[in-house]
Amino acid sequence: MDTVGAQRAPAATAARSRPGAGGGSGRGLLAASHAAPSIAVTAVITALAAASGRGAAGSALVASAVLTGQLSVGWCNDRVDLRRDLATGRVDKPLVSGAVRARSVAVAAGCALALCVPLSLANGLAAGAAHLTGVAAAWSYNLGVKRTALSWLPYAAAFGLLPAFVTLALPGHPWPAGWVTAGGALLGTGAHVTNVLPDIDGDVRTGVRGLPQRLGPRRARALAAVLLLAGAIVLVLGPAGRIGAVGWASLAVTGALALAVALPARADPRSRLPFLATLALAALDVALLLLRGTALV
Repeated sequence: MDTVGAQRAPAATAARSRPGAGGGSGRGLLAASHAAPSIAVTAVITALAAASGRGAAGSALVASAVLTGQLSVGWCNDRVDLRRDLATGRVDKPLVSGAVRARSVAVAAGCALALCVPLSLANGLAAGAAHLTGVAAAWSYNLGVKRTALSWLPYAAAFGLLPAFVTLALPGHPWPAGWVTAGGALLGTGAHVTNVLPDIDGDVRTGVRGLPQRLGPRRARALAAVLLLAGAIVLVLGPAGRIGAVGWASLAVTGALALAVALPARADPRSRLPFLATLALAALDVALLLLRGTALV
């Protein structure tokens, strides 16, 4: 018998039965949206749009489309995972703790997705289609692909298409350079692995057997480190021209962050440090591209 799960389940039940549990507070809804990664992805893509010459209005449109898409995915994820989170005692989840109603989260996900469609298409048909394809891939992950060996594919597709959302809205509707798409896909796949690392044991108990779960924590950590380092190398070495001291320094920092991902957190096996390191690494890579004035096409 799983004694850890047995201990957590009553805690989850107790949380659900507290006075006020199941409320629709704004704070609970925000917590269920996975706000931190949503804001981080939005900020990175908006910065790329601004650097590509979209201007204030165009960049704001990009930000609105990306943010609504990310929020819809986050709310969808927590609503779909509610039963599993209850089974594994995830009292840190607002739906499990009763901080927000399941219906409120479902409605929020639907509203965000409904807003994302016109906001994406307002950037142009090709750009909007690229972004909505990525959002659809992320929803497919939540709705079942996460349970298969192809769990990495929606992340690779969604992150690989984000640069296309920026470039296809430019005059001439150019596709991004191949190295940009490859770098985004590698970072996205690495983010998938680091995001599920803390939950692998609970996932396996509840029937979620994506690629990281099949590999196990140790091999999954190693894979994440390789993917993130490879993505950074592609984004640093891909553009034409001299790399310079800043480029090599960023690769050194990237190596350190990849090492942080590969080493297990002994004090807390459910630490989110690997995922936070992934966000920092992605931000660093994009900052380097901006500093070098690298074009995405």
